[in-house]
Amino acid sequence: MKISFSTLSCPDWSWNKVLDEAVRLGFEGIEVRGADGEMYLPKAIPFLPENINRTKEQLKLKGLEITDLGSSCSFHEAENFQANIIEGKEYIDLAAVLGVPYIRVFGNNVPDSAKAQETLDRIASGLKELSLYGEGKNVMVLVETHGDFPELNYMIPVLEKVNSPYLGVLWDIEHTYKRYGEDIEEFFNKTKAYIKHVHVKDTKKGKDGFHICMIGEGDVNIKKDIDLLKEYGYKGYLSLEWEKKWVPSLEEPEVVMPIYVEFIKKLL
Repeated sequence: MKISFSTLSCPDWSWNKVLDEAVRLGFEGIEVRGADGEMYLPKAIPFLPENINRTKEQLKLKGLEITDLGSSCSFHEAENFQANIIEGKEYIDLAAVLGVPYIRVFGNNVPDSAKAQETLDRIASGLKELSLYGEGKNVMVLVETHGDFPELNYMIPVLEKVNSPYLGVLWDIEHTYKRYGEDIEEFFNKTKAYIKHVHVKDTKKGKDGFHICMIGEGDVNIKKDIDLLKEYGYKGYLSLEWEKKWVPSLEEPEVVMPIYVEFIKKLL
């Protein structure tokens, strides 16, 4: 397994600093969710047509790879469905040019249980359209265990309905912990064949809900999750998702990232 981090972890860093720090700290990959202050990656400065070859050369020279491109696409809302299809295809196009194997999307929510099947059908339809488009570009679409999609009764029917080799799962171990606790075996066994990328973060439960905390100091049994991945033979990335972009009060990346590298390397 290899080690990466999401750029959510360091929203104030320039793209050049992201690359330099990745090398200095011993990361092998970068999960891009925002670059140079732009969250919509096809518009981010490093990925504009006039800059993209230089960006690819930078990555090559530094021995780094982009693990995936993190989009905001989700398919549960009918009114935003087509806009999300367009976004997903633009991300797939960018990934294809960069030689990046995956884009990340969301399911994401099933807000009305009475209309669950209708919502799941819509989500499956969006994922199928993007997967077919991705197949033509050799880019896989990964649906994250986010929102209501740690729930097996939602995730598995959608995966089976789409039934595409270009649809996989991004396993966020914090979100599944909040759904299943440490009883993760059933979830893992039913999804392991689909898992292509893994988000690692830790959390503590307080009186007012869960809160992200320093890696190794929370309630998530990260060792157990990594052991399951080892036993299965997972060879992909373990990506730090320190959500500094969304929670500015979190510790600075300069503090968190070295701790993450040391923690994960001990488990590996």
